[in-house]
Amino acid sequence: MSSLLSLPAEISPAIALGLCAASFLTSGFTAAFGIGGGVSLLALMGFLLPVGVLIPVHGIVQLGSNAGRALVQRSHIGWSVLAVFLAGAVIGALLGARFVVELDDALLKILLGAFILLTVWLKLPALQKAGWPTFGLGGFATTFASMFVGATGPLVIILFEKLFAERRQVVATHAAAMVAQHSLKVAAFALAGFAFAQWLPLLAAMIATGFAGTLAGSRLLNAMPEAAFRTGFRIVMTLLALLMIVRGIAAALG
Repeated sequence: MSSLLSLPAEISPAIALGLCAASFLTSGFTAAFGIGGGVSLLALMGFLLPVGVLIPVHGIVQLGSNAGRALVQRSHIGWSVLAVFLAGAVIGALLGARFVVELDDALLKILLGAFILLTVWLKLPALQKAGWPTFGLGGFATTFASMFVGATGPLVIILFEKLFAERRQVVATHAAAMVAQHSLKVAAFALAGFAFAQWLPLLAAMIATGFAGTLAGSRLLNAMPEAAFRTGFRIVMTLLALLMIVRGIAAALG
């Protein structure tokens, strides 16, 4: 029993509780607005975890969080759109892996932040009437871009926010798409030899509290007026974009 409750040597019980609380709050936020929780959780975990374990641990927690959100909101997933999107994503990942190069991280943050601001605030043509090639191209382009910029969530949800007229479809379909992408990332870390076993008790606790947050956030999403969701979405995406730009500028100047 004690082994099931054991923590990695780097983690105290107080830090473990803090991580579980952060998982609950950020999962709830993402369930309500579709985005923001993953970036927020990564920032919080950066203060509490060693750098060497941050990305793989965050990846598996996000896999669990998105899987829980997709499960709870499964009736709103646009399955046909998702299938075509993922087909394009597979091609984008394979092609991106062949051409990926080491680019300046500071410049990428600034460019990604600027791209998000333009996409969120410019009046783009509605995608509701777009054909299947558009969905596949979106999956290809965002996944290919993720091989260079890393942050896939904001890129993917922008496509779905423009595509779906109903907020629950936006959040649910985005969650399902991110399940696939995080699964690939976790598999890559496992093949690279990351020792997930010693983190399993903490990961299980964070995924469980994250699922509780998803249930709470999903209730808020269901009760939220469509206009309030769209406004909140724009505010969250704008803040994320500005944060990326500020970090990029700080890194460039530093």
